[in-house]
Amino acid sequence: MTLIRYNPWKEINAIQRLFEDTRVPFERDFVKVPAAELTQTDDAVHLKLELPGMDAKDLDIQVTENAVSISGERKSETKTEEKGTTRTEFHYGKFQRVIPLPLLVQNTNVTAEYKDGILNLTLPKKEEEKNKVVKVNLEQPAA
Repeated sequence: MTLIRYNPWKEINAIQRLFEDTRVPFERDFVKVPAAELTQTDDAVHLKLELPGMDAKDLDIQVTENAVSISGERKSETKTEEKGTTRTEFHYGKFQRVIPLPLLVQNTNVTAEYKDGILNLTLPKKEEEKNKVVKVNLEQPAA
């Protein structure tokens, strides 16, 4: 008698192949938050978010001294067709993302620009963060 190792993933992969033509790729199924890019200069933290297809009026941006919260809703267009099928890979619905900042910022002086689906936030650093210098002491091993 021959022993065969049971692989439950083999059956799941077979079922998945049956539905591949009717669904979007797995990597895109659960992407519900905007992609972000965070950079720092001497004076500010710059946050760039990818929000294609959104209107500025549908975004809610809140900034504290140590985090940025962005929420919004991408509304679907209602289309009715008498014959045929509509297939979409677009994601519609509400999203929220909270991005912790690496240092304290002046949340009262934030500037924002939204153009071509890209939101750019400039978050000025607090004065104490700009001039923050930390002295590191090296301990000498006992001889």
